[in-house]
This record gives sequence, C-alpha cells and structure tokens, in this order.
Amino acid sequence: MNRRVANLLLFGAPLLWPFAAAAQDYPTRTIRLIVPFPAGGPSDLFARILGLKLTESLGQQVVIENRSGVGGVTGVDVVARSAPDGYTIGLNSAGALSIIPFMISKMPFDWQKDLALLTLVAKVPEVVVVNPALKVTTLKELVDYARANPGKLNFGSSGSGSITHLATELLKREAQIDLVHVPYRGAAPAVTDLLGGQVQIAVFDVPVLLPHIRSGALTALAVTSKTRAAALPDVPTSAEAGFPTVLSDNWYGLVAPAATPPAILDKIQKAATAALSSEDLKAKYAQQDAEALPTTPAEFAAFVVAERARWKAVVEATGVKFD
Repeated sequence: MNRRVANLLLFGAPLLWPFAAAAQDYPTRTIRLIVPFPAGGPSDLFARILGLKLTESLGQQVVIENRSGVGGVTGVDVVARSAPDGYTIGLNSAGALSIIPFMISKMPFDWQKDLALLTLVAKVPEVVVVNPALKVTTLKELVDYARANPGKLNFGSSGSGSITHLATELLKREAQIDLVHVPYRGAAPAVTDLLGGQVQIAVFDVPVLLPHIRSGALTALAVTSKTRAAALPDVPTSAEAGFPTVLSDNWYGLVAPAATPPAILDKIQKAATAALSSEDLKAKYAQQDAEALPTTPAEFAAFVVAERARWKAVVEATGVKFD
C-alpha cells in the first residue's frame, strides 16, 4: 500500500499540476457567455446583467455571444462542444434541456454527459397576450372565439420546442381549441409580428411583453403561474381564469462543457451564485418580474430532472413534434 501511495505521488501528481495551475490562474482572458436566442429577448437581458457581475468578480471581461436556433438547442450545443477550459459558458432555457429532447429523434448533446450544470439563474412568469385587434379581454373570451373559429388564429413562439410553444400547446389541449403554431428564432421577432398582427396570440416571459402591455399595444389575459405577477397585479392567473393546469414559468440556467476542470467550474459557480445573491442583481431581475435563483449544481440537476418529467408528459399528451 505504501508503495502504491509513493507511486501515485511520484508519477500521478505531476499529471495534475498543469490543471491545478490553470485553475489557480483562471481566468487570464475574455470569457464567452453564449446566449441561445437573439439579442433583445429575456435570456439576452438576464445574461447581460449576470455577465457584468461576473466581469467584476472574475477580473476578465465576459462577452455575450448570441447563437440562436432549434429552440435554444444550437446555443447550448455550442457550449457542449467548446474547449473545456472555462472560457466558454452558456445560458440555457427550459426548452433545450427539458422539452425538445422529447420532440426530436436525436439530440446533438447529452445533458448529463456533455454539460456541467453550474446554477439556475432565474425564474420568470409568463403571460398570455393577444393583439388588441382580436377584441378579446379575458382568457374565456379568447377560448370562446377560438372555438367558434377553429384553425383561424395563429400563435407565435420563440421556436419549436421552446416553453413559449409548449405553454400554448398546453392551453390548446386544456381549452380544446385549434390554433396554428408559427415558430420564430427567438422572442423578439415573434413579438414584432404579434404587434403587427401577423400572429394574434402568444405566451411569453413578462419582461418581454411588459412595455407593450403597459402601452396598450398588447392585451394581457392571464399569467401562467400559481400567483399573480408583481408587475401585472391586475392580470389574473390561469387558475383564476379557469385553467389551473396551464402553468409555464420559464427558467434559465448556467452551463459549461462537462470536461472543464472541477476547480475552474467551482470558481465560475461560486462567482455566479455570489452575483445572483447580490442585492443589486436581484433588484435588476425583480424590475423585470424575474426571481434570481442561485443553486448548487446538484440542486440544478434535480430541478432539470423534475422539469423533464413534467414536460415529457405534456409533449406526449399533446403529440407535438419539432417543426
């Protein structure tokens, strides 16, 4: 036994020195934070706020890189395939880890093997909205109109398999209505067409829609959360509107390539959770009606497992596939 220990110290320890040195010096250059949706959407907003705090704490600039596609899968795949050196990290939304895997035949990455889950970032309430030209002011009125006009209303989403897509599919199933899905490459272009009337309905994160709701450009019908949104206190929840199972809080997390040295992952995770626990970041997220959610990697993983079980059931019940 003593000989084995001696051999390990003699031959094994030098192999670990470069990794230990790299972790001790990290970071020495710019860090990329991949956002899997276009600029201007909620994930971009939360990433930029977090990126500024990480720049302060890590001592190197954190730059945002938007890589959209496949409902957020493309950006997460960029992270999974990047060099595992701590200089590429990424945001993920619910779709890429807990929804789309059940809608396509093969995922480009395995979330358990290819990604290191660092921490949840934020939870965001969503709200059902319509273009005012539709002339409905409650969720019941929308459902009644849709039942009288099957297949004649379009709903926009931030992409097939996104939580904004599945939330409306869930509403379709529960209300027994026929709506036509129009997927976009992110929330921002979808909201543009919603404002223009090319699509009539959408379920998006409150921060994205709040200015348009307050200006009267969009009509809010229901918040798809268990409680009312602080920013929209007069808008009922889906339960209050008669559809208690239509729940779709969105969420975002921070991930890195799985093979990144543990010491570097630990340094990023601690910096991120410290940032998410800071009063100024929490206040900035709260201004967008979002809740900062610093967690341990184990807590994040348990959360993903629960979300996958929930949305798998919805995908199977609705029968939707990736467009």
